[in-house]
Amino acid sequence: MSESPTPAGPHGYSAAKEDYLKRLRRIEGQIRGLQRMVEEDKYCIDILTQVSAATKALQAVSLGLMDEHLHHCVADAIAEGGAAAEDKIREASDAIARLVRS
Repeated sequence: MSESPTPAGPHGYSAAKEDYLKRLRRIEGQIRGLQRMVEEDKYCIDILTQVSAATKALQAVSLGLMDEHLHHCVADAIAEGGAAAEDKIREASDAIARLVRS
């Protein structure tokens, strides 16, 4: 996965960074639990239930990050106007399309 060519600095999610990290660590634990379930030959439906829970947790992180991006990065770019605004809108639109397809 390549990184965006945006400059380093505070991002829209910076204020909630610790919350995002905590949620991602919890998801990481869910994924390790899934690995154990498969290793232990657990019932398929039980595994699928946990996959669904992990998927929903990742989707919640994605939606939160998208919301932060729209309110911070995109809103700031629109306020400045010009080509940077068009680039940020296109970038956000592309990210939304990827989320919808996933």
